[in-house]
Amino acid sequence: MQSLNITGGDVLLPRDGAHPVALHIADGHIAAVEAQPKAQLTLDAAGLLVLPGLVDIHGDSFERQLQPRPGVDFPVSIALRDTEAQLLANGITTAFHGVTLSWEPGLRSLDAWHAILAGLEAEHWTCDMRVHLRWEAYNLDALETALAGIAAGRVHLVAFNDHTPSILKKLQDPVAGAKYSDRAGMKLDAFAALADRVGARADAVPAGLAQIAAAARAAGIPLASHDDDSIACREEFRARGARICEFPIGEDVAQAARAAGDFVVMGSPNVVRGRSHLGWASAATMAEAGICNVLSSDYYYPSMLRAALLLTERGVLDLAQAWALVSANPAAAAGLADRGVIEAGKRADLLLVDPGSRRLVATIAGGRIAHLTAAGAARLQ
Repeated sequence: MQSLNITGGDVLLPRDGAHPVALHIADGHIAAVEAQPKAQLTLDAAGLLVLPGLVDIHGDSFERQLQPRPGVDFPVSIALRDTEAQLLANGITTAFHGVTLSWEPGLRSLDAWHAILAGLEAEHWTCDMRVHLRWEAYNLDALETALAGIAAGRVHLVAFNDHTPSILKKLQDPVAGAKYSDRAGMKLDAFAALADRVGARADAVPAGLAQIAAAARAAGIPLASHDDDSIACREEFRARGARICEFPIGEDVAQAARAAGDFVVMGSPNVVRGRSHLGWASAATMAEAGICNVLSSDYYYPSMLRAALLLTERGVLDLAQAWALVSANPAAAAGLADRGVIEAGKRADLLLVDPGSRRLVATIAGGRIAHLTAAGAARLQ
């Protein structure tokens, strides 16, 4: 693997903020800070920020590459290659793909689950792409598949999801219901009949959740709960071992989660747009108050880098505090102690960013130059 020196940039160091120091990269790691041993390549970062790579623990934008329009599907290999290119071009060096294992046919089906996992395992990726199992609580037919995937080490994070009650409610409106039937590739009446049959399983759902939680704990995999709508709901999932609270519906739930020491995840698009697309709590306000401590890409990869810089510009958080939301904190939530900060010995996941234009100039993933703009190429020696 090539060695690389990064010189002249303002490097965001733990506890010290951004300082003009040199970095030496070798064997995929940060080999030295404030030293410049001989290297095969040198990247001049003068005038740029050098930041830890983004760690995205909840992203499902890859679904648009798999199915860009309802009923229009593309091979997993094409979708994943394009997804990786997008990730690296947006500074995401570690990506947990939120793969939903649902009872719904089509994009989130059991067949899609097998295809995505096989596609991820079929190639070597420059971006560290991992599997975030979004377990739909009513999908009891796939319980053994989920348990086997966890036990085999094919899953790296598990989140409890329960969209079935809301789907059943939305199916009462033909327009809202068409979103789900189109995604599944079914007629609305057939999809509604399937949803009714699945909804009748409610009594068996708690036992399935218990099995998923036990398997994840045994495998040492982080657990999350999704869309917690009450403090009691959050407490229930915490009792199962879920110390990550994803997209709490109310700020009171998020505050209770943080008070208990849980990670609270919100979406970066919420910060960039200035509001939730569902009308829920403001991620920016919660981040500035110390309630939300992790930001994810959610449904839009370009939002992570921009959200952290916007929070810095708002003036409440400094760069180190804002960047921790998209790098160090999500790495800690996912149990990844080898990344998220710039220190000797850590994985060399680094970004070079122009602070004036907010543009990403270069992405280094695992010590390799993975994305380089034309302006960045001119800096390479």
